[in-house]
Amino acid sequence: MSISMIPTAPAKKQWITPAIREQAEKLLSKMTLEDKVGQMTQFDWGYNPINPETGESSHDRILQLIREGRIGSIFNLPGAAEANELQQLNEQHTDLKIPLVIGRDVIHGYRTVFPIPLAMAAAWNPDIAQQTSAAASTEALTDGVTWVFAPMIDVSRDPRWGRIAESIGEDPYLTAAYARAWVEGSQIDNGPGRATASCPKHFAGYGMAEAGRDYNTVDLSDRELRDIILPPFQEAVEAGALSIMASFNEINGIPACANEYLLKTILRDEWGFEGVVASDYNALVELIVHGVAANEEEACEMTVLAGCDMDMHSGIFDRQLPKLVRAGRVPESVVDDAVRRILAMKIKLSLLEQSKSDESQSAATLPLKTEYVELAREAARQSIVLLQNHDQVLPLGKSGASIAVIGPLADNATDPLGCWALDGRQEEVVTALDGIRQAVGADTAIHYTEGCGIDSDSEEGFEAALAAARNSDVVVMVLGESALMSGESRSRTELDLPGKQRALVEAVAKLGKPIVAVILSGRPLTFAWLPEQATAIVQAWHLGVQSGNAIADVLFGDFNPSGRLPVTFPRSVGQIPIYHYRKKTGRPPGGPYSSYYIDSTTDPLYPFGYGLTYTTFEYGAIRMSKTEIGASEQLDVTVTIRNAGEVACEEVVQCYVRDEVASVTQPLKRLVAFRKAAVAAGESVDVTFTIGAAELTILDKHMNRTVEPGDFTLWIGPSAGSGESVTVTVKK
Repeated sequence: MSISMIPTAPAKKQWITPAIREQAEKLLSKMTLEDKVGQMTQFDWGYNPINPETGESSHDRILQLIREGRIGSIFNLPGAAEANELQQLNEQHTDLKIPLVIGRDVIHGYRTVFPIPLAMAAAWNPDIAQQTSAAASTEALTDGVTWVFAPMIDVSRDPRWGRIAESIGEDPYLTAAYARAWVEGSQIDNGPGRATASCPKHFAGYGMAEAGRDYNTVDLSDRELRDIILPPFQEAVEAGALSIMASFNEINGIPACANEYLLKTILRDEWGFEGVVASDYNALVELIVHGVAANEEEACEMTVLAGCDMDMHSGIFDRQLPKLVRAGRVPESVVDDAVRRILAMKIKLSLLEQSKSDESQSAATLPLKTEYVELAREAARQSIVLLQNHDQVLPLGKSGASIAVIGPLADNATDPLGCWALDGRQEEVVTALDGIRQAVGADTAIHYTEGCGIDSDSEEGFEAALAAARNSDVVVMVLGESALMSGESRSRTELDLPGKQRALVEAVAKLGKPIVAVILSGRPLTFAWLPEQATAIVQAWHLGVQSGNAIADVLFGDFNPSGRLPVTFPRSVGQIPIYHYRKKTGRPPGGPYSSYYIDSTTDPLYPFGYGLTYTTFEYGAIRMSKTEIGASEQLDVTVTIRNAGEVACEEVVQCYVRDEVASVTQPLKRLVAFRKAAVAAGESVDVTFTIGAAELTILDKHMNRTVEPGDFTLWIGPSAGSGESVTVTVKK
C-alpha cells in the first residue's frame, strides 16, 4: 500500500466540470435570496418533537419549509416511499424544482451491517472498505439516500473516546489509506438516480478530545494538526470527495464550523477543495454555548464567512442569513459561492434528472442480498485479530469434542451490530453461538449458558457456567461491551470488561480447562489480567450481521486469522494516550530520572500492528537497492518472508521509518508503507517497498515540507513492536 503524505495544491481530482459550472450558474441566476439560503439549509426528518406552545410538530414545520423552497437537504428518512413523497412535494410547490439531497449516517453498512470501521481497519485491507462502502451506498441509494455521511477519518489515540469505534485508529498513514478507499467506494456513479456523494468527517481534530470525553476541547499545535490529523482528509479530498463535514469541537480556541483557517486557508486555498462543507448536527447553535457567539446572528455570520456552506439542523441560516445579507454584514457573493457548490453536487449526482427511487427495490423492504451477506462474512473474518494462542489450542476441532460456550455476548444478536447500525436488524445477525453450532459436527456437544450479563453485578449464573465448563473439553467465553458502550457520547473511564465478566472468567479458569476468550468491543479494552487466565484471546470487535459465522471460521480454522491491531492496546487506563507514533523525549525510559511509571511498565499490552496467525512467518534480512540517495531519489527495500507452517495465510508486512537527527524531534517509528501478502505453506515471497520523498519528508522548523539530509532507520516487520532494521543515508 502506498499513498502520498505530502500536501499538494490544488487537489488532484477536480470534479466540477465546465458543464456542471454552467448549469449551476444558470440556476443560481434565477434564484431569490430566500431560494439560495434554502439550498444551504438541512433538517433532520428523524427528529419530530411537538412544539408545546403551537402544537406544531417538527415534521409540520419541515413540510411547510419544503413547500416554500427553504430546504435544500433532509436526512434520516426511513425509506424510499417517504423520500419520494418529500421530493414530490418539493417538485409540486417550488418554481425551480431543485431536488432535495437526502443524507444518512452510513457508517459501516446500511441494511447489511458490516464490521465497525475500527474492526475493518484491523484487516489492514483498504480494498475491503472500498467494497463494503460501495455495497452500503448502493443499498442506501435504493431508499433515496444520495449523500452518505462517511467515512469517519478522525485519528484517535484515546480508547476512552467512544467514537474510536467509528475510526480507523491511531495512525495517520493507515487512516489515509482507508480514507481514499472509503471515498472511492462510497461515491458510486451509475447515472441519473444512481449516484451518491461521500462526506468525510469530522474536520478536524475531533478524535483528539481532551480526556477522551466526547465533544470536549481540542488543543494541539499546527505541527500535530498537519502531521497527524490532516493527512487522511487530504487523501479524501484527492480521492474526489464531494463534501466534507466540519466537526463539533473547537480546535485551538475556534469551533471548527467557524474556523476560517481550517475551512478556507487549508481546505480551499491549500488543497483546492471544490465541494460542499456541511456543519455537524446543530453545531451553529453550539457556537453560542461555546461562548464565541452571543446570539444566532453572530453564529450565522461567523460560520458562513468562515466557509461553511450548509447548516445541519439548527435552522440558523434559514432564520438569520437573509437579513444579514440585506444588512450588508454578509456579502451575497459569499452565499452565491456556497450555493454554487451545493448545486454542483446535486448536478454531479444527476438529481435534476432523476431524484426519485424505485420503491419496489427499497432496501427497507427487501431481504439482504446474498452477495452482500458473503461480503459481510469476509470483511468480518479479515477483521478478527488473534492476540494469544498458547499451546496452539486454536484452531479447535469440529468433531468428537464437547465445547462450553459461555458469556453474555455468546447468544446476543443485538450488540454485534455495533454502534451506528441505524438500519440493521437483529433477526439478521448470526450470533457466536449460532456460528459455532453450525460449524461443528453432529458428534460435538455444545453446552451453552450466559454466565452473567454484560454489565450486571449478579453472579447468579456462575454455577450453570461452571457446570457447563466441567462437562466440556474446552471453554469458549464470548465477552466484551454492548453496542451502546461505544459510539457517540459513549466515553468511558474504566475500560476493563464491564460487570462481573472478569469474575466469571476467573471462576471458570480455576477449573483448569483451556479457555478461548472472544472479545467483542468497539474499542481496545484494558485486560492485562486476561492473558494469565485464558489460553487464547481473540479480538473480534463488533462484526455486524455475519459476526458468528466469521468467529466460527477463525475458531475452527476455516479461516487463518490475518487481522492486525490498528490501535495500541494499553495495559491500564493510566497509560492513555499510548500510541506507536510517540516521541522518545530527552529522557526515554531506562533510569530513575526518566520518562517512566513507578507502578507500571511503559510498554503496551499489545502494540500497534500486532496479531498472530495459525502459522509462523520468518523474515529474512532486508535488502536495499541503495544505501545512499539524494533528497529527490528513491530506493527499494525488499524482505523475503517465508511461511514456515503448514497452512496458508496472509501476512501484513509493515514498514516504519525514523529520521535519526532532524531539525525538529521525530517519532520513534512512523508507518510509511504496508502490504498484505498471501503466502502458501512452506513457500516464500518477496515484499518490496519503494522509499523516497513521500516516506522521508518531515515538517521542518520553518513548517516547510522537506527531506533533510542524514541517516534514516527503516524497519520491516509484523508490528510496530518488532522487526529488523537498516539504515539509509540521504546525501546533502
